[in-house]
Amino acid sequence: MSAASIVVLGAGPAGAAVARALAGLGYHVQVVSDWRRFDAAETLSARVIEALRRAGLHRAASCGEGPCVRTTLWNGALQTLDAEFLVDRRVFDAALREDLCSANVDVIEANVRSLQSTSAGHDLMIETADGPLTLRADFLVEARGRLAPLLRDATRGPQTVSLLNVWQGRAGAAATAVESLPAGWAWMARLGDGRCYWQLTLDVTNPELPQRDELLAFCERMRHSPLASDFFAGDAANDARLSARSSTATLCGRTGGYNWLRVGDAAMAVDPLAGNGVFQSLTTALQAPAVIHTLLARPERAPLALRFHQQRIEHLFMRFARTGRDVYALEQRWTTQPFWQTRGAWPDDRPAHVSADFNELNVGRAPVIDGGMIAEADVVASPDQPLGIWHLCDAALAPVVEALRREPAEQVLKSLDADQARMIRHWLAMQDYP
Repeated sequence: MSAASIVVLGAGPAGAAVARALAGLGYHVQVVSDWRRFDAAETLSARVIEALRRAGLHRAASCGEGPCVRTTLWNGALQTLDAEFLVDRRVFDAALREDLCSANVDVIEANVRSLQSTSAGHDLMIETADGPLTLRADFLVEARGRLAPLLRDATRGPQTVSLLNVWQGRAGAAATAVESLPAGWAWMARLGDGRCYWQLTLDVTNPELPQRDELLAFCERMRHSPLASDFFAGDAANDARLSARSSTATLCGRTGGYNWLRVGDAAMAVDPLAGNGVFQSLTTALQAPAVIHTLLARPERAPLALRFHQQRIEHLFMRFARTGRDVYALEQRWTTQPFWQTRGAWPDDRPAHVSADFNELNVGRAPVIDGGMIAEADVVASPDQPLGIWHLCDAALAPVVEALRREPAEQVLKSLDADQARMIRHWLAMQDYP
């Protein structure tokens, strides 16, 4: 068992997933986190719930209401789907802490007052309900989401602000909706107990944005839109509470070092329109334990492990950014408005996905997760999957692709079992294999 001590800052999905996995590897893990200071709701897709379960966060995976109806009014087209679950974020956060406690992870409710880091470790001063406390850690995981201090080399998308309004309405079926507006877009939700949420996302340079003491009145005017009026029919926003927060897409230029790592929104925070925030947080967090374990147990592989983490975060960020760009570009009614014009062109003009071509596949060395650590192996890379694929159904893919350039598929695949051969045939079809 390793004697290394690890402090994780943040007990959201990313921090909880990393902390639980590291505790399972035998590390002494402490999680420092304060409670959320505003009421919020969040949607979880079925794949997020499955990822939470794979991470051992079973209580958190079970707190969603649904699947609930989601209505979208975008570019004048109305669509309705039953595809997601809705969670009270405070209930969800409490469930994450319960999952950590069940794994014997020490959770400390506190604010971080100071942090001093050197190559020898990290010294923290935290403020608990019982007073100040000092902690010492060999390794630090930054998982405080958008609240984490940004590094100077961060890449930022168009500056964006989200204004969240919360009020109590009538009890009813949980539901969500999204609506595009001339100056931005609105997300709305209703929990089963009647709590209502309406969030308006705008450019921070919008000239109509008033001073803070006038924001509630501004939101009241903006809420009288076609879909919102129907969604909240009969639920007057009496005593609505307001929270304003940045929702700018952000990528840290450096996401790790020899004794620290950033995960979740602290490493990359995407535009809320681009995809489920919990999904991208978990995606970066599920790879982190192998990276951290390698840094601590096999320090000679540190450059490889850090390259693995950085490349995957950058790749995921750009994929989400391009997906968000394409969704913004679908709205054609206000293309001359600054909000839509900027976001329909950022981050670049490259496609979110590239057409497959077997002849463009390349075999090369790249970092992979092998036995819970980062190692180097032959992978198959493509324009759409530039980081490469190592295995499909436990079969090494690189030898198969190299053999297919010399021999017919029937000959190459006959040495594989039926499931492996079927999976690789399906993958080859997707790569436009002749």
